[in-house]
Amino acid sequence: MKTPYVARSCIITGGAGFIGCAISGELARQFDCVIALDNLHPQIHPNRVRPAELHENVELVIADVTQEKTWDCLLREIKPQVIVHLAAETGTGQSLMEGTRHASVNVVGTTRMLDALVRNEALPERIILISTRAVYGEGAWKSKVTGEVSYPGQRSRAQLERGEWDFPGMIRLPFTALTTEPHPTSIYGATKLAQEHILRAWALAFGVELPILRLQNVYGPGQSLSNPYTGIVSLFARVAREGKSIPIYEDGNIIRDFVFIDDVANAVSNVTCHGAPSKIAYDIGSGIATSILQLGEIIGRIYGAPAPHVSGAFRNGDVRYASCDIARSRDELGWMPNWSIEEGLGALCHWIDGQLQVD
Repeated sequence: MKTPYVARSCIITGGAGFIGCAISGELARQFDCVIALDNLHPQIHPNRVRPAELHENVELVIADVTQEKTWDCLLREIKPQVIVHLAAETGTGQSLMEGTRHASVNVVGTTRMLDALVRNEALPERIILISTRAVYGEGAWKSKVTGEVSYPGQRSRAQLERGEWDFPGMIRLPFTALTTEPHPTSIYGATKLAQEHILRAWALAFGVELPILRLQNVYGPGQSLSNPYTGIVSLFARVAREGKSIPIYEDGNIIRDFVFIDDVANAVSNVTCHGAPSKIAYDIGSGIATSILQLGEIIGRIYGAPAPHVSGAFRNGDVRYASCDIARSRDELGWMPNWSIEEGLGALCHWIDGQLQVD
């Protein structure tokens, strides 16, 4: 006797955003029904229209994850096997001025979802939390003399005003979820770490799988060009495109790990469809530490702009070093980034040129 086919469904919270659109095509192929839940916030979606990049077979529900009625209405219609939880306020600097908004969406939005899943008897098999490198804060540093590892924490304003960019006598270490303790230095990072703790407690209690992916700096075609609080890569590209020298903060040696959107989409889609072998978070990045000056130089060359200039300016709350070790993600998830930063920046700049010509 044939086993009856059971339709499989997936909800992507924040599904009309940069990453949600990037994974929508693959998830539309893997699931019978995919719903993108998004409030189309004007900071990301100034025209508040459905993004062209969202796959045509994905249904867009425009609603707020922090509202109880959003979840009750949705879960009356669909009992998802999988939820990809992307919905979040993501501005690191902005969170210092709009902490309530970040806490409401990132923490209350998550608990609203979990309460509704229980209330509507709609427990999924798996929830994938898309977290962030911001949970690490400044991360771990090692003494050049003793080799002792410590967590120096956020750089003070006085330190930055003196131009003391690094921690004297210490070497920065790449982030890895196995050994790097989370010490967020922004409200955004703190709310994302709270998301991880809340979801772990809930998922363990209800027997729901919970893969967690901590993303580094994601960039590529499709990212918002109107949001002033995210996207240093697109900001640099727009300056260079105008034939101007890119201003570089501090001494140019701020370190980031820039990972291309297609590589991130592959990681998210893989874990969404197949799960992950460990309850410990996975680090998703290029695995390559790139200075902000190097980034500016590559983008400047693409546009033939003047060389970047180091301004010595700084932004309160910025971490000095953020890059990760991807060995465990490679070995346990069978995932590897394929795009070099030169290839990725070329693709992004080509896309930006097309967008700005249309505008």
